[in-house]
Amino acid sequence: MLHRASKYLKLLVLLPIILALACSTSPPKNIDSSCEIFFDKDDWYDDANDSFKKWGVPIHLQLAIIHQESHFNYDAKPEMEYFLWIIPIGRKSDAYGYAQVKDDTWDWYIEKTGNWGADRDDFDDAVDFIGWYGKQTHQVLGISKWDAYNQYLAYHEGHGGFKQKTYLKKPWLMQVAKKVEKRAKVYSAQLKKCQKELESRWDLWPFW
Repeated sequence: MLHRASKYLKLLVLLPIILALACSTSPPKNIDSSCEIFFDKDDWYDDANDSFKKWGVPIHLQLAIIHQESHFNYDAKPEMEYFLWIIPIGRKSDAYGYAQVKDDTWDWYIEKTGNWGADRDDFDDAVDFIGWYGKQTHQVLGISKWDAYNQYLAYHEGHGGFKQKTYLKKPWLMQVAKKVEKRAKVYSAQLKKCQKELESRWDLWPFW
């Protein structure tokens, strides 16, 4: 009887922790609204704004890239490929996390920034990466940090691929880049309506 009571007590202690972890990793309830994303995830606005201040890539573009790449799923991976539609033979790439970053690219980011504890499944590290990569794209290719269309093409194809205009052979990719551009504009318009409230929430945070 005591053993069973002890098990229930442990469960009651662990349950809030489990629920908190589930809430922190689950996607926002409405990923089509930048305001609702940030109201849902209290610390995400601060993370995205820190990235913007550090690297200059706007918040709405960060969100648009994550929406396209992972739909805000922290452990997103490319689809599994199959032989004869039955036998799994591996994933299309080793991309992972919110921003769908490949192993080599992530290692490059860590080496250049010194952010040694960064993880692709942490939102703050993902938006920092997007900001950093967008700045590299601006420096290497001359693309504006606010140019969602071309920033996404360079993000998907890499700087070398963009220079070679590999995207011209991928009409589907150019359509995706247009979607990212459109979503970034929507996110930007939404954010203008709630940004003051979001910032005031953070100003008041120590007194909650």
